[in-house]
Amino acid sequence: MSAAAVPPCGLSVFLPQGLPVSTPGWHNCVVGMVHAEVEVGRDRGPRAMVRFLVDSGAAYSVLPWETWRKLGLKPKRTLDFSLADGTTIRRRLSECRFRYRGLDAASRVVLGEPGDAALLGTVTLENLGLVLNPFDRTLGPMRLTLASVPARAGYP
Repeated sequence: MSAAAVPPCGLSVFLPQGLPVSTPGWHNCVVGMVHAEVEVGRDRGPRAMVRFLVDSGAAYSVLPWETWRKLGLKPKRTLDFSLADGTTIRRRLSECRFRYRGLDAASRVVLGEPGDAALLGTVTLENLGLVLNPFDRTLGPMRLTLASVPARAGYP
């Protein structure tokens, strides 16, 4: 892989060697992985900066073993997860706070085992009000919508 390049959005884009990249805004990226530097921590507790791979195919974010142990996170439940190759693994879940570019939100996280990569999943992105734009490989504000439902009599 080539060295990281930082587009205007502040995310790192890694491209296999030999693929063309157009620098102004990265609009011509064909293949790439998007990383984001995000602060994680407990309420009124320790914090750490983590470099996450933004994974639009993962529901929950994964915190590396060393990070969640350092933060003192405690498992709250255990779930089974299916990997891309069809195998099933069991992981513990907890919650922590995520801070990215002035945004702050709590999110459920998978407590990674040794060797697990740091992944930023869609639940965390949605809690932060962000979405991954697959065309220019940036994180941007989510278009938020609410259903317009008439109030029933007696309700404000």
